Amino acid sequence: MSDTGDTGRRTGGQPEDPRGGPVQDPVQDPGRAAVQDLVQDPVRDPIRGTALGEAPVPLSVLDLVTVGSGSTAHESLRTSVKIARQAESRGYHRHWVAEHHSMPGVASSSPAVILAHLAAYTSRLRLGSGGVMLPNHAPLAVAEQFGTLEALAPGRIDLGLGRAPGTDPRTAAALRGPGRLDEAADEFPRRLAELTRFLDDDFPDGHPYSRVHAVPGPVQGPAARPPLWLLGSSGFSARLAGELGLPFAYAHHFSAAGTLPALELYRESFRPSAVLDAPYALIGVSALAADTGAEARAQALAGALAMLRLRTGRPGLVPTPEEAAAYDFSPPEREFVDSWLSNIVHGTADEVRAGLDALVARTGADELMLTASAHSGAARIRSYGLVANAYGMPTEPLTTR
Repeated sequence: MSDTGDTGRRTGGQPEDPRGGPVQDPVQDPGRAAVQDLVQDPVRDPIRGTALGEAPVPLSVLDLVTVGSGSTAHESLRTSVKIARQAESRGYHRHWVAEHHSMPGVASSSPAVILAHLAAYTSRLRLGSGGVMLPNHAPLAVAEQFGTLEALAPGRIDLGLGRAPGTDPRTAAALRGPGRLDEAADEFPRRLAELTRFLDDDFPDGHPYSRVHAVPGPVQGPAARPPLWLLGSSGFSARLAGELGLPFAYAHHFSAAGTLPALELYRESFRPSAVLDAPYALIGVSALAADTGAEARAQALAGALAMLRLRTGRPGLVPTPEEAAAYDFSPPEREFVDSWLSNIVHGTADEVRAGLDALVARTGADELMLTASAHSGAARIRSYGLVANAYGMPTEPLTTR
């Protein structure tokens, strides 16, 4: 199915912006004015975002580059460009791409490659990994990939890191090579420390890597580096992020039950660092807005069926809403799907806004990163536009620095 959709519909008699919503008068659009002020500020916080319009916290995008039945990876990657450009013009703070492998319905196996492509189509939006699964890669390789991205898009790159494989055990073994699948838990902190040394080019004299340099990097002269984020769905990364004074991103979208304990552990463990003087936590949230509640639920059900198939060893392309509606769920399958849907904030734009507001109030999250899981690219694009409309975020292209 094509990733283009009907963006020419009209709402309330107003012309509709192709990014999803009625065009507002810039003079009466305080959200756009706020973004213009932010963009023109030469000293921008590399971590903390700015809430625009009536949003309670900064809003960002988590892109899984999903591939729907009847579509292709090529079309899904084109959709990612459209989402990134829309996110930039609507005042979303950042756009992250997640690393997954051997999943037909997800085309984001190479975040660094996708981010380089998105950088060519944007000029202000922060771009990053949500995340790179560090155990799958040599720290030097990650340092060089993200040093290259930082050189391509200075001051706009985030390096989010996770310790899960982002796939099943057999695929993880194929990625990592023999003997590395059962690495001890303390290997992640060691690899993280090694990656940090490569990014800063500061291995001490006598270290085996003291003459090994990540390029692009500081060895070539003064250079900024992407801020590090730790990602997690358990207490391990929450505690480690706190102890290191790093920003933390929690995967609420697939592990909602652990959100509050993980955020509490992060805040309790936090030690001020050169990076942050206070905790900063974002949470990934499944959120899907549509013109009607029924349409939103139909799209969300398609995503839930795709997740059910993945969790039961039958991964495939994201099914159509019609296929999901016709699927004969067994009682255990229905229980899983109902539980999954209960953690997706979906409905009309106003219903999604209310759900997101409640989530911020309940968790105290400093930022929300929205992932729109749907069969079609058009539905995902539409969803991000409708959420921005609901919060009165900017509706005009931005003049970037």
